[in-house]
Formats: sequence, structure tokens, C-alpha cells
Amino acid sequence: MNKYSLRKLFKNFYFLFFIAFLIWMILIDSNGFINRFKLSNKLDDLENEKSFYLDEIDKISNEKSQFEMNNDLFEKFAREQYLMKKKSEDIFYIVKE
Repeated sequence: MNKYSLRKLFKNFYFLFFIAFLIWMILIDSNGFINRFKLSNKLDDLENEKSFYLDEIDKISNEKSQFEMNNDLFEKFAREQYLMKKKSEDIFYIVKE
């Protein structure tokens, strides 16, 4: 390409409009390509979190159904997780250093 063809290209209205449109869409517009890329990544992260929490809900639902069927398991869970005790019992904590 020589100088004459470059000048002619930069004087072309459609070429200048296309360049301005690209700059607008990439850098300035709120719905531009950069923002869409960021939103797409955020959507992927949220979908991964959604699947994780759905798995956790299923796991907890299974545990809940087991606790409802088995009172011994429920008592064991309450004693270990919430440090519950009977009136006649004493609890000793062993701290490992």
C-alpha cells in the first residue's frame, strides 16, 4: 500500500465510522465487549457456586432424613456438634497443643 491509498482509506466515511464504532464498543460502551467478557466470567463462577450449593443441599437433605429415622444418630450428632449433654453427665474438654 502506498501513501495515496492510505490517505484515501482514512478519508473514507465508512472506514472512519467503523473504526469509531469499534473503539466505542470495546472501550466506552457499558455493553461493550470487555464488559460482556467480565460478565460472562462472573456468570460461569455463579453457575459453579450454584452447582456446589445444590450438592450441599442434597447432602444435608440426606443427613436430615437419616436423623429423622435414627434417634441414636441424632443424639450422637447433637452431642458432638453442639456439645449437648444429659443432666447427670459432666463434659471434659481435651485440648491438643
